[in-house]
Amino acid sequence: MWNRIKGVGPAGAGAMILLAVSAAAAVTNMGTSLPAAKGSATTIGSGSSNPSTTTASYAAATAAGSVDYNSRTEGAFASFDFASGTKLPDKATASLGNATFQPGVNVAYVPLTLDRPTPNTVIIRLTTVNGSGTNAAKSNINYQTVDTVVIFRPGDPLRQTVAVPIITAQDGQQFQLKMREAPWGGLQGQSTATVTASSSATATAKATGTFRAPRTFAATGTLQFELQKETHKRSPEGGWNRWATSLANGRTQIANEETGLYLDSSVFPGVEGPVYWSDKGLVLHSQKLKQPIYYEGRNWSYGASVLDGRNYLATQIGYGQYEWDAKMPDRRGAWPAFWLVSTSGWPPEIDVYEGFGQQSYWDFDRHVAHTIHGGANITRTFQSGAVIQTDQAYGWSGYSQDFHRYAIDIQRDYITWFIDGKESYQSVNPFNGFRWYPIMDVAVKTDSAYNDGTGDMIIRGFKIYSTP
Repeated sequence: MWNRIKGVGPAGAGAMILLAVSAAAAVTNMGTSLPAAKGSATTIGSGSSNPSTTTASYAAATAAGSVDYNSRTEGAFASFDFASGTKLPDKATASLGNATFQPGVNVAYVPLTLDRPTPNTVIIRLTTVNGSGTNAAKSNINYQTVDTVVIFRPGDPLRQTVAVPIITAQDGQQFQLKMREAPWGGLQGQSTATVTASSSATATAKATGTFRAPRTFAATGTLQFELQKETHKRSPEGGWNRWATSLANGRTQIANEETGLYLDSSVFPGVEGPVYWSDKGLVLHSQKLKQPIYYEGRNWSYGASVLDGRNYLATQIGYGQYEWDAKMPDRRGAWPAFWLVSTSGWPPEIDVYEGFGQQSYWDFDRHVAHTIHGGANITRTFQSGAVIQTDQAYGWSGYSQDFHRYAIDIQRDYITWFIDGKESYQSVNPFNGFRWYPIMDVAVKTDSAYNDGTGDMIIRGFKIYSTP
């Protein structure tokens, strides 16, 4: 793992310490380890604990509709001690259950359950599989193929059912429903369910309960900042009214194994502009340098780009919304991100969007990563999030082909992520009382020719709304 450790004071002053973190610090999603964050540190434990509300009481209350479980102050995590952003409730484990149906019916219901209230969105991809042996039920003969996604959001009941259309089935015939991979945002329990036609068994019942619809993004605060060409300013270290073209710890990220040097034309005369305005918007340009630059004891062959708001007061809020309108790079080795860091020091950190182009599995047009990192005093105690194949989960794609809006809503109870105005992820907010500053960057992590596609992120708009 590669890691960046920040100790940033209220005005961006502070020390930087670089340490290695074991692979145990990764979050597993899609069967793939989620790479360490833009800012990360020594992990000393999960920092997690079970919610105080039991699963049984949670299920009863949600079924009765007597408690608003989408409110942290009233729901499953009302009594949880987040310890100033250093602890987070345990992830929920998703499990399939075996199911039965009566021969002659036209649908079978297969249960999918969580073992506890989830502190974040859990996404499970499911598909049917033919049975085996003499009683095997076959797709499109005995049942219709199902390839679907089930989503649990914070506050949802803990049991859902997947409906499988039945064509015809004889007593004793069976097939399976299975998870395609570990849940995104959760843990994996029983991953395969056997579904059996039985005239003597009670049919598995359809789940009941109210499941929350995805939120639609709406700016509820006061517009505090808007990116505009006429007022845009930047300098190497930034200031109260301008962006910094460096990170709090400087222009290199050796602990992340980044190979790109964060450039500024005023610091490195003659380089291609790392940040410039085009007719499409503000460009963050990453590149293979024509000539290596010797800096801090070594040669750098790649240029990265960043705008950091650690000293830019107008970009800092406690609660409210950040919204970027941007087109992503698609170059292998590019590592673009929109992220937020606490003005009082790292961690915590909120990754609004992160694209791991240095990973072979990453598809810039189909994948997004949303993550939070907790801890204190440059020590990370938890990392929680998900890499989401949005084409599979929501039918969204094309992030390097056109402009899309990436937003986050930070409220006292929950943090909610949005893409093009539609909710993509949600997490309980363990960071009450913190203030945030934004960072947008295209890091580079490669030793390749770095010339496929484009390494540029184009930002067409950026707005910040503040709420009390």
